[in-house]
Amino acid sequence: MTNPLLSTAALPDFAAIRPEHVQPAIQELLVAAQAALDEAVKPETPADYDRLSGILDTASERLGAAWGAVGHLNAVADTPALREAYNAMLPAVTEFSTAMGANEALFAKYKAVLTAQGAALPAARQQLLKHAIRDFVLSGAELQGEARERFAAIQERSAELQQQFSEHVLDATDGWSYIASTEELAGVPQDVLDATRLDDGGHKLTLHFPVYLPVMQYAENRALRERLYRAYVTRASEVLEAGSKPEWDNSAAMREIVALRQEEARLLGYASFAEVSLAPKMASSPAEVMAFLRDLARRARPFAEKDLAELREFASGAPLESWDVSYWSEKLKEARYAFSDQTVKQYFTAPRVVAGLFSIIERLFDVSITEAPASVWHDSVKFYELRRGGEKIASFYLDLYARPGKRPGAWMDDVRSRWLKPEINGVREQQLPVAQLVCNFASPVGDKPALLTHDDVITLFHEFGHGLHHMLTQVNDLGVSGISGVEWDAVELPSQFMENFCWEWEVLQQLSGHVDSGEPLPRELFDKMLAAKNFQSGLMTLRQIEFALFDMRLHGEPGAEADVQKLLDEVRAEVAVLIPPAFNRFQHSFSHIFAGGYAAGYYSYKWAELLSADAWSAFEEEGVFNAATGRRFLREVLEQGGARDAIDNFKAFRGREPKIDALLRHQGMA
Repeated sequence: MTNPLLSTAALPDFAAIRPEHVQPAIQELLVAAQAALDEAVKPETPADYDRLSGILDTASERLGAAWGAVGHLNAVADTPALREAYNAMLPAVTEFSTAMGANEALFAKYKAVLTAQGAALPAARQQLLKHAIRDFVLSGAELQGEARERFAAIQERSAELQQQFSEHVLDATDGWSYIASTEELAGVPQDVLDATRLDDGGHKLTLHFPVYLPVMQYAENRALRERLYRAYVTRASEVLEAGSKPEWDNSAAMREIVALRQEEARLLGYASFAEVSLAPKMASSPAEVMAFLRDLARRARPFAEKDLAELREFASGAPLESWDVSYWSEKLKEARYAFSDQTVKQYFTAPRVVAGLFSIIERLFDVSITEAPASVWHDSVKFYELRRGGEKIASFYLDLYARPGKRPGAWMDDVRSRWLKPEINGVREQQLPVAQLVCNFASPVGDKPALLTHDDVITLFHEFGHGLHHMLTQVNDLGVSGISGVEWDAVELPSQFMENFCWEWEVLQQLSGHVDSGEPLPRELFDKMLAAKNFQSGLMTLRQIEFALFDMRLHGEPGAEADVQKLLDEVRAEVAVLIPPAFNRFQHSFSHIFAGGYAAGYYSYKWAELLSADAWSAFEEEGVFNAATGRRFLREVLEQGGARDAIDNFKAFRGREPKIDALLRHQGMA
């Protein structure tokens, strides 16, 4: 039987992939990729872009696609056997990737191509070569002897530790539960009661967000809220809650991950890993990022202090610990704006929201979206195709609901990138982009559709923005098509841009329909939501800055990993207005920076938010559904991908440098 990971089909056969397929397929593909690398670096292989791409990209893309499928299944359908198979091959894949990135002969070949053909190549290929040469340097290609060997060992150990960190968070999240009585759950919404009810009448509470958040917002039982809060903020730490295990503690992994990153920076000649991280980003230095964050914190602080004072006044002397904040905030929002998230949720059924989102995309970017058959990893996953003028241009998987074995959070990942493949027998095949859009919403209960909070709706639009960036590109070179090659601190621009649609009346009429009556969202309720849009925006802004400043200092101050808690306490003392309890171990589950690619890059959410707010202001000025504005955004941002610097894309769309005004105005902090 053919190994599905070795298939050259346009789409992976996810349903057929088994743990036992992983090792033989990846080993075979690694051998082929190594042979291609050996061929590419031969002296007789000409320094020609097409020739090198034909040799290298063909083999490395097949390896990347197969390993990507394994990694994806590891994230959305984790089992002990699959985890074991993934971890068994992780060192070999990391070793090859590190060796290829640091290959001196290949580095020299790329420099020779740039010298010989650079000026004659299209702009996208010149950009790709510029990125490739920079990345060779950052991957240790200029290192020699022991330094080179140590660099490779660091990459392998770091990959192992990051996977371990992620597994510990997943295991700690899945491993905790509490059986609550109906009486303990007074105030909790009915759909959560239905989703958690056991046969004996009790309710199984977990730390998955569709259960955790509504309990924190609505449970009248303060002791229950404290129980869940303690378990949630101590996941994967040395603070053991019931059901937790010492072997899930991420303390040592955190320290070693950061120490290895700092050692890597020293080997490359940088003062800190933060400088390494920023080398391919828009921001020029850690100092520039820190100044940006502290300036934003200064602007946000008065609003955050006002938010907290209003909350304390509303709570009328009741205790206001961290496990009380969501509860009293929801009560205050209900009192001030006369609605609750639970009320709004009844109008957003998942099928209606998805259909409305598709309609907006079709209208704005001149595409059609239709469901199509495909092999999937879970029966709730759907597959869709994008067409323009009847011709397929891209496709995507949509995996909306939380379940055991699925990593928390929401993300977009690429299955295939747009690529005009090297010529074979006079023919060049066009590979079309394929994306995975993954969320963790509450599942449908019984015969009723899943209900989404307005925050869930915003999350879906956000991830779809990443998907559009990947799928609507017109660039044909791997490495700069779609989101590839886009600076990390600009990659959130399209995703955060899409969030703005969720606050437009015309849009919400399309997205909404009451779960029982089908009636669209009433204008009166929308006006209340709009009035509440920036509710506690000061507190939320400072919270994001706290995470970003902690991340930048941790990676910008060598030795800071020796006492991670001390550093986080210092950051909180500087920017937070509400200090969490001493047992809080948020950092132990901060997967973004320890396992998710955001190391010394978490600031990029706020950085890109400035860009996206300013981009959206063009639509505010010219009309939300202005066809010319939509085409300009498509042409100058989405279709360009990484083929131009992000600042050039922005200026081509907006006609000027970005300004902070729109960001402050959108968040009610003008």
